[in-house]
Amino acid sequence: MNKILIITHTADNFSIEKVTEYIEDNNCEVIRFDVDLYPLQNKLSTVFQDGEWKTFLETSEKKYRLDDISAVWYRRAYNIGKGLKEELDAKFFGAAMGEIRNTLFGFLESVDAYSLGKPSVYRRLDSKEEQLKLAHKIGLLIPETCLTNNPEEAKQFILKHQNVVAKMQTGFAIYEDGVENVVFTNVVSEDKLEELDTLLYCPMQFQKMIQKKKELRVTIVGRDVYAFEVDSQQFEDSKVDWRKDGVNLLDKWTQTTLPEDVKEKLLELLDIYNVDYGAIDIIVSPEDEYYFIEINAAGEFFWLDNLTEGNLISRSIADVLCDKAPRRDNIVMV
Repeated sequence: MNKILIITHTADNFSIEKVTEYIEDNNCEVIRFDVDLYPLQNKLSTVFQDGEWKTFLETSEKKYRLDDISAVWYRRAYNIGKGLKEELDAKFFGAAMGEIRNTLFGFLESVDAYSLGKPSVYRRLDSKEEQLKLAHKIGLLIPETCLTNNPEEAKQFILKHQNVVAKMQTGFAIYEDGVENVVFTNVVSEDKLEELDTLLYCPMQFQKMIQKKKELRVTIVGRDVYAFEVDSQQFEDSKVDWRKDGVNLLDKWTQTTLPEDVKEKLLELLDIYNVDYGAIDIIVSPEDEYYFIEINAAGEFFWLDNLTEGNLISRSIADVLCDKAPRRDNIVMV
């Protein structure tokens, strides 16, 4: 029986269970590695002796052999080393976490099997600049864009385009008194130009504001394309960044069909990156122009999956992992 390794964490949502169910329907075994239990509860060991490499994952329930897995789904790596800070002297914590991450990610990079996502792949897709350049190169529309830490450059861009939004390139959040405050996309008006001097400390991405007829989230798994749309302009808080009022929009999404040329270009973009999963954000203008915004390498999909009959996104993920659906070429060790 083929073994599929899922890299996730204990607080992940029910989509893991749904994908697991479909993997088991394909007569494959699932091994779940919750990284927030590593290293205090989960033990990971790789040994080379007698001319053979062997890797073992030992959980509270069972000891698994991982060197013979057929595929891995690198979904989430949240809260690695949870609880360790309370166990170690503060002077050792940073160094220990470095070893923990290096060991875990080193193992994932070395897996000699198909991977739906890898740390190195996610790092590459972190580059919004490369995404936009590639999207433009293959013919997708993108907004006028400025990435800078130069206040004067940003001011010139804003004055030229008038309606401009500012966004961070990462999941940027500020923590105060233990509370996470996510920095969403915001409109930058001319009366805020003097505040741009803080760019010296932290670069930002600025884009010409695209008027929105609707917004799309396109989830691609292998060659399967699932497109959904929402009218984000119906609520004040979601007009600029739908995530800011995502809860109110949860039941407002509907499945839709992409223009064939846009669909083919999105598939081409995943071909270039050589990845089999991507959650893509698109803005549709009042003139029905489709603007590519970004690819989320491990973007969430559960709320859209529920809008399909039989959780088709989860099924597609399971089929790709179990080699029941077409895959892009995956680099493995030779």
